[in-house]
Amino acid sequence: RAWYTEQGIELHAGLSVTAIDRDQRQVIAADGRSTPYDVLLLATGARPRRLSLPGAGLAGVQTFRTIEDVSQMLAAVQAGCRQAVVIGGGLLGLEAAYGLRQQGLDVQLIHLKSHLMDRQLDAPAARLLLRHVQALGIQVELQAESEALLGENGRVRALRLQDGRILPAELVVMTAGIQPRIELAQAAGLAVERGVVVNDELQTSDPHIYALGECVQHRGICYGLVAPLWQQAKVVAEQLAGRQTAQFIGTIPATTLKVTGVDVFSGGDFHAGPGREVLTLNDPQAGIYKKLVLQQGRLLGVVLVGDTRLGPWYLAQLGQDVSTLRDDLMFGPVDAAA
Repeated sequence: RAWYTEQGIELHAGLSVTAIDRDQRQVIAADGRSTPYDVLLLATGARPRRLSLPGAGLAGVQTFRTIEDVSQMLAAVQAGCRQAVVIGGGLLGLEAAYGLRQQGLDVQLIHLKSHLMDRQLDAPAARLLLRHVQALGIQVELQAESEALLGENGRVRALRLQDGRILPAELVVMTAGIQPRIELAQAAGLAVERGVVVNDELQTSDPHIYALGECVQHRGICYGLVAPLWQQAKVVAEQLAGRQTAQFIGTIPATTLKVTGVDVFSGGDFHAGPGREVLTLNDPQAGIYKKLVLQQGRLLGVVLVGDTRLGPWYLAQLGQDVSTLRDDLMFGPVDAAA
């Protein structure tokens, strides 16, 4: 609290806001208190998406997002849990599976799509990642759809798949993405779709109300990574300080995974297509895969597995004309400049 006081911020911790009165420009708290505003900033975040499976309310079924979730998983381990199922083969699912495996559990990872991290990796990169994940002792089931959670005495005991297979589980972790918290904005009559709709100035449909973070939908996109959120915070700060030329025009998504014994990096649009040139380096024996996608001399996307040291450099080049570096682009700035 001392830091907030030093910054001139009045903190009301543990107090939820239940309504926004846009006509009177007030926020109403759960204790009935009303606080006036000239400008309001919404940063209500997101919640983990919980699959609506039969048995989802059983003890031992949880999501994976907060430090409290991690504590709950560790408590299950300490209580003697030895079999875990993780639903979802994205970034969080892999982190959860790896962490549980490191605790000595038998772990099965269930993924609906045909390859892991399907939003961030192409098929060859995902195959290499799969090999590394399996080498850690994590069993992976691809193109597997969950049907129901089975319990006994109120606790989860297994996951049944659509094909009828039953996977024993004393702990089930759902990592199925996030849902922006839009309820407060929606009740206030602000424009909402998947998230709270904002313009490039990060204003909502009410110019006196700004929004940022995981609750926001900007140009049709909801961001769940931290880098774009820092950029949004800078824009809002500039706007509130009166520098109204500041805009958030979107960002190039980049993902890094470093918890499964193999480094993974992806950024931009790495899909092949008409008019695009694809450069690849594939060395399965060494566990290295690199893919660069160019169009009209500009770097559009990159995928790296095994050796991600050039990830930040490639990220800085995304959208830039790299035609003069094309022949050496796979090897990075030092060799390219030589």
